Amino acid sequence: MQYRLFAPDSLPATTITLPASKSISNRALILHALSHGKHRPDNLSDCDDTRVMVQALEAGAADTIDILAAGTAMRFLTAYFSVTPGNRIITGTARMQQRPIGILVEALRSLGASIEYVCNEGFPPLYIEGRRLTGNEVTLAGNVSSQYISALLMIGPVLPQGLTVHLTGKPISRPYIELTLQLMRDFGVQAAWTSDHSICVPPGSYHDTPFTVESDWSAASYWYEVLALFNHRKPAHARIELPGLFSRSCQGDSRGANLFASLGIRTSYDEAQVVLEPGEETVTRLEANLVDMPDLAQTFVVTCCLLDIPFRFTGLQSLKIKETDRLTALMNELRKLGYVLRCEQDSILTWEGERCQAVPSPVIQTYEDHRMAMAFAPACITCPGLCIAEPQVVSKSYPRFWDDLKKAGFHIEES
Repeated sequence: MQYRLFAPDSLPATTITLPASKSISNRALILHALSHGKHRPDNLSDCDDTRVMVQALEAGAADTIDILAAGTAMRFLTAYFSVTPGNRIITGTARMQQRPIGILVEALRSLGASIEYVCNEGFPPLYIEGRRLTGNEVTLAGNVSSQYISALLMIGPVLPQGLTVHLTGKPISRPYIELTLQLMRDFGVQAAWTSDHSICVPPGSYHDTPFTVESDWSAASYWYEVLALFNHRKPAHARIELPGLFSRSCQGDSRGANLFASLGIRTSYDEAQVVLEPGEETVTRLEANLVDMPDLAQTFVVTCCLLDIPFRFTGLQSLKIKETDRLTALMNELRKLGYVLRCEQDSILTWEGERCQAVPSPVIQTYEDHRMAMAFAPACITCPGLCIAEPQVVSKSYPRFWDDLKKAGFHIEES
């Protein structure tokens, strides 16, 4: 299936109800399960990743757990099932079975976990025998996925001696670690950094705490992109309201608002919502380290190309092991639109204005990656009739995305 997209002539004032944060929802579900509580978090995300997390936590002790393409669920549940009585196999899609998990498995084994690879060494599926873990200290490279670190931190309190996590080198995606620590505090555990490279989690128990999930800053980024591209094509006053977002958010992607200010979008906060409006003129070149907000990389890359703003984005090393190799995917699909990007050191994307002949009637492949679909969808503002392949992938994080585009006046044809 494909969607052919057409933007409206002008953007009406629009209020968009974003999905709840997937990152917060999935962490809160693990902490709720570890608390053995009755108060399941409110306003959970309705996306695929959270749905499979809920199903996995409700499954029986001897079941095979299929988390489909949910990478967060794979990492968090691997740690959770390691300390939860019962034997389970956890598996996923073909792509999930190509995403490495050996670093987390070895860390858990060093704490006493019983985990075996069902097929290929270092990759899912996994056979996990839940047991009491006796270790209390583990060392990881700081540049590994923050989800590995968060998975270990969250089970720390249930270990008899607690857990100390040492990180060698500078941690990447540190805001996601800070998010985990904040949520652990919300559920009653006072885990904290003891140095620049060590985090101590005391033994104890989580509290059964009523908790409400805030809206998703990652999803907000696509509406920043929409307004930036509209403002570039036909400068005019427009306003997008995004309820449920807060200025003092623990989501690392909230920092994207500051970077979008460089692309001509002003953010204001009004009674528990964000208001987007055209702001100052855009910069002529953008350089930024996105290590703390890698999920916004696709949004900024596509936006800058379509605004004709050369860029250099660093800190993208985690994009190689996401739902797809996002670095390669971005280069492939933007070339169809006439933009020639360069990748350096598997962690840097640059564009200096190089162009090539655009493909007639381009179809953007999404590679089973929800963020490819959503980052490229606003490109129809400058490329009318742009096609997005396999548009249903947005259900991974933002199931109502296409309906919200229609609400904002976009026309979508199915083919």
